[in-house]
Amino acid sequence: MASGNAIRDFVTQIAQAERLGRPIDEAYEEAFHIYTNTSPFPAVCGRVCPAPCETGCNRKEIDGAVGINKIERSIGEFGLEKGLKLKRLTEEKQPEKVAVVGAGPGGLSCACQLARRGYPVTVFEAQDKPGGMLLWGIPGYRLPEKVLEAEIQRIADLGVEIKCGVKVGRDISLDDLRQQYNAVFIGIGAQQGVRLGVDGEDAPNIFSGVDFLNRFHHGEKLDLGDKVAVVVVGGGDTAIDAARICRRLGCEVTILYRRTIKEMPAIAPEIEEAQAEGIKIEFLAAPIGFRKDGNRVRAMQCIRMELGEPDASGRRRPVPKAGSEFEIEVSAVISAISQQPDFSGFESLIQPPNWIQVDEDGMTKLDGVYSGGDVVNLDIVTTAIGQGRKAAEAIDRRFRGTPKDNNGALGIEAKKMRLDHYQREDRIAAMTLGVEERFQDVNVEVNLGLDRDSIIKESRRCMSCGYCFDCEKCWLFCQDSAVVKPMQKGVLYSFKMENCTGCKKCAEECPCGFIDMI
Repeated sequence: MASGNAIRDFVTQIAQAERLGRPIDEAYEEAFHIYTNTSPFPAVCGRVCPAPCETGCNRKEIDGAVGINKIERSIGEFGLEKGLKLKRLTEEKQPEKVAVVGAGPGGLSCACQLARRGYPVTVFEAQDKPGGMLLWGIPGYRLPEKVLEAEIQRIADLGVEIKCGVKVGRDISLDDLRQQYNAVFIGIGAQQGVRLGVDGEDAPNIFSGVDFLNRFHHGEKLDLGDKVAVVVVGGGDTAIDAARICRRLGCEVTILYRRTIKEMPAIAPEIEEAQAEGIKIEFLAAPIGFRKDGNRVRAMQCIRMELGEPDASGRRRPVPKAGSEFEIEVSAVISAISQQPDFSGFESLIQPPNWIQVDEDGMTKLDGVYSGGDVVNLDIVTTAIGQGRKAAEAIDRRFRGTPKDNNGALGIEAKKMRLDHYQREDRIAAMTLGVEERFQDVNVEVNLGLDRDSIIKESRRCMSCGYCFDCEKCWLFCQDSAVVKPMQKGVLYSFKMENCTGCKKCAEECPCGFIDMI
């Protein structure tokens, strides 16, 4: 589950502004409120989300998906520039109190949606600042801290109380929260590194990926050794982020990944950027041991891999290639193979062999306790945001006794559209900072987004799948005067069913699949 944003709606607000005679700033403001109805993080997600929504964009059948994340970033930046606030759904104050554990994307999303519905919400965060892995796990060159802070502040402005430096399980127990609050949401994330399982990895110059990023963001000076060589083991975003930070610190960096680039789970453009910055990636390679000098690792012993049969994930399982051992000299090793939650204080929620399990509403096995984000399953930020919102909606239904709304927007497949109506218009690539400029400041932002004119042009590539955009074809091709063209733009066409002969010409000629003959 992603964050559930109404993508077509916020994109077409911008795309059709000129046609409807709306000032572009007015269209941007409406797009902001459409977006933030489901997610409070447009400027954040526009930078860090790998945009899985673009894989479902029908435009890719012609010339490439619409740059949705570039548009959401622009909408988010407009909201910050104009000081736009999140809209409350009611001015009524509700009596029930809710506690949220963890100020990451899932917890803050849940808190935001509850506050919009009038509930008093308190967020308990173990770290000294809110943000979770958005703050401590994503480098400033991808997500400037001031952008994250500003979007979190909007949530706080709804009346959400954020208590930092309070660790549930140490300073207050989960049982205490259940007694003091009417519902609890657990969004503690997964901020513990998983060990390699190789002898000797307890050396002081071996770091886990999440620990390295956390300590770096806290301003700690890390001893990466006297030689500029750091090996990062893993192929996810944490591995890429750790590698790119080390490169900015002047290190020569090698990434070991046991599969090929096709299976690498990190965001594809981030992999390309890492390689452009001079980071070497050893594919089909894995560590098998370490050579030490005293207690410090001086070399990592590795072996070549080859892909065998598919594993449970559907990816081909890497197996060692006999007689292919090799060694890499290192001054530090960062193990970024995976991460897991710290369940201290939450042991009662675990359901072996898994982590915390939730039902379709996000509720755990404890009544009134909900959860979402990486503590449930490792996934991208939009998934955590969506799970937080979904839990907030379930908590609201529980308190108010309202039924669940199962109506959702249906997608329109490309085969239901007339793709020949649309002219080819290549996707606009965003600008990026030159490689040499990136190394002048470890936090200088690399991806620069698109300017306003480019965003408007990119939004117009949207084919308005499933929604009328006034192309007139139904009206032009109807020979029976069954289609009534409205006098005002933006108003839907109407139908005189008494004139309709059921020829289906309107549906056949509708480019976007809006008209359906049943």
